[in-house]
Amino acid sequence: MAEALPGHRFRAVLRPVGLPAADLALAAVFLAALLTERFMLDPVPARYAAAATAAGTAMAVALALRRRLPFGAFLLSGAALCAEALTTPASWLSPYANLLGTFSVALYATARRARWALVVLAGCTAVYFAARDDVVRLTQPTGVLLVWLALWSAGYAMARRREEQRTARELIQERAMTDERARIARELHDLIGHTVNLMLVQAGAGRRVLDHDPERAKGLLSELERAGREALTELDRVLGLLRDEDGAGAWSTEAYGLELLPGLAERMAQAGLRVTVRNEVPPGGLPHSLDLTAYRIVQEGLTNVLKHADARTARVSLRLDDGWLGITVEDNGRGPAGSYRPGRGLLGIRERAALFGGTVTHGPGRDPAGTGGFTMRCRLRATPVPVPARPSESSR
Repeated sequence: MAEALPGHRFRAVLRPVGLPAADLALAAVFLAALLTERFMLDPVPARYAAAATAAGTAMAVALALRRRLPFGAFLLSGAALCAEALTTPASWLSPYANLLGTFSVALYATARRARWALVVLAGCTAVYFAARDDVVRLTQPTGVLLVWLALWSAGYAMARRREEQRTARELIQERAMTDERARIARELHDLIGHTVNLMLVQAGAGRRVLDHDPERAKGLLSELERAGREALTELDRVLGLLRDEDGAGAWSTEAYGLELLPGLAERMAQAGLRVTVRNEVPPGGLPHSLDLTAYRIVQEGLTNVLKHADARTARVSLRLDDGWLGITVEDNGRGPAGSYRPGRGLLGIRERAALFGGTVTHGPGRDPAGTGGFTMRCRLRATPVPVPARPSESSR
């Protein structure tokens, strides 16, 4: 087994302490430099040695704790600096440790504690310069205080900026979660609502013919079973699609989106609604997400026809025109009441259309036979792949 690198060993030793290695290294370097200054470069009298060592050690500890306990470390640094000024000759290096502590408390502490640090800073500055006998002008403490305040302001501004960015990220994540929940709700509503309504129609028809036409009832029950199995299969596909980040993996080898329209028309025909589909969108001519959305809109529109319109026939048409996908679903049913309000189905269609900058209109229609009906039109912004259009028409 390879021998661990020295750097890895050092970090392993520091990990239980819970302090950044950089801060511990900075504290060690500062303490070594301060002791070198106090006892070698500019030696202090022996009677001050203990006080100078204690003050320097306290400042080094404050540097090591400046991220973990920013306000406490700042208090320790300020107290050590004042004690040094009161008990020993001044050191030119000590104030820089306090300067870094001032920046750190503004950057890492809470906003309230960072503001309280200003009070501590003013008091420490007054004590420090009052204890020194070499201050001849007021501009000296004033200039130092301004420099310390400038560093505090920079740290405070950076901290508030980080808070704003964190809040913005949390809002974006919350919005993404909300959108994902709404997406899942739309998918499940369209899938389950369509299948349940279809199965209810087939079950009702089977009940009505059970006594006088058992064979017909048996066939309807078989179709009911098949619809349930297909619903479970499609549910698995939808859940797989929702788990897929780019939405491509779950459907990559199977029929998808508008390719499923013939099967949808067939299921509607079995429930008693004859559907004519005219699809002028070329295969692969729509982005993946728009392809699925278009299919769901048609599915929900036909489910509404089956559920509310009392219609025998319905027509579906899809067409790409100058970057827009047009979808029309119309039927020959009894039409809406004069004061009708859109239900969850139409509201869901409107929400889906809004995701693509589209619009939805709906209301009374007029089929070629002049029997009224209902028409729903939807326009979605599309970026089609330039494939030559080959209109196809199928009827079930």
